[in-house]
Amino acid sequence: MTTSALMPVYPRCEVRPVRGDGCHLIGEKGERYLDFASGIAVNLLGHSHPHLIGAIQRQAATLMHVSNLYGSPQQEHLAQRLVDLTFADMVFFTNSGAEAVECAIKTARRFHHVTGNPHRHKLICFSNAFHGRTLGTISATNQEKMRDGFEPLLPGFTVVDFNDLTAAEAAIDEATAGFLVEPIQGEGGIRPATQEFLSGLRALCDKHGLMLILDEVQCGVARTGTLYAHEQYGVTPDIMATAKGIGGGFPLGACLATAHAGQGMTFGTHGSTYGGNPLAMAAGEAVLDVVTEESFLPNVRAMGERLRGALEQMIPNHDHLFESVRGKGLMLGIKMKTDSRAFVSYLRGHGLLTVAAGDNVVRVLPPLIINEAHISEFVEKLSAAARDYEVLA
Repeated sequence: MTTSALMPVYPRCEVRPVRGDGCHLIGEKGERYLDFASGIAVNLLGHSHPHLIGAIQRQAATLMHVSNLYGSPQQEHLAQRLVDLTFADMVFFTNSGAEAVECAIKTARRFHHVTGNPHRHKLICFSNAFHGRTLGTISATNQEKMRDGFEPLLPGFTVVDFNDLTAAEAAIDEATAGFLVEPIQGEGGIRPATQEFLSGLRALCDKHGLMLILDEVQCGVARTGTLYAHEQYGVTPDIMATAKGIGGGFPLGACLATAHAGQGMTFGTHGSTYGGNPLAMAAGEAVLDVVTEESFLPNVRAMGERLRGALEQMIPNHDHLFESVRGKGLMLGIKMKTDSRAFVSYLRGHGLLTVAAGDNVVRVLPPLIINEAHISEFVEKLSAAARDYEVLA
């Protein structure tokens, strides 16, 4: 392979896609892969979806970028759709999940500042979380691989064990502004919050006047079978970060907040040059058009159940490799008894794309448009690869 001018921060694999076709990717030599990675939960409509393509093409020919110095009918319309569909009263558009989380952190701190408690600046976060790669978001995790070499990190974050409500409560002090938590940890190994934990965090926020910030960058936008994962818990956040699937592949994120939580975000407190550009808004509108169709979410739930069932049926045939399946909807993880990253690499040779995660988990994140045939193809290829892998091991 020739030397690349790219900064060498990714150990890029041998797969080199040049074209997408529904739930498949095609490499530069014509090789075909079943894509159950979806660009890490981004391509929720698969590749080359005609409605998404059409929306982007039409907007690109009309207006792509003007900055936030001007009124934006495109932003206003998409923001209103999101408000109508969620708990939120206001939206700030970003280009990525990390930016959405940064805005959420600022919104929480600013709330306490304007309500007479500027000392309340600290967020309680949770072990093995992933919130992004900015200095602020890596300060909110205890994962050493993300923090190494970047100290000193930002103050104002305390990390306790995920799903440990007692530890979360014990960490509250007079400087606490709120909690920052993923309802389902993605990079951490497809680990859902327990009902007791997430409901308990909400109750603690209500009791102490804190902000509940949900990071739904990976688990949001229909991925788990509801528009946002917290809906399945019956828990309402004050602030939420969303991204990945919301643009269907076009860079887009958003920070959503209630009017109460967002009261400090006034003129000059935050901004973005590219955030909410008309092209991104067109992509977001197209995604919402599809995922709000009456049959879409029920089909995600049905395909999630079908895929989980097929995996659970397959696992006993390869019990030296696989332990269990976890997750919700089409955000599933296969817990392995061996190195998940090595196995994910091996799967690529069998024409199957997945994503490794923490806790020796293989993330299964297919496009949300999959059908029975895609599930059968996935399980057949996974099982064949497992048989070969066991022989090699």
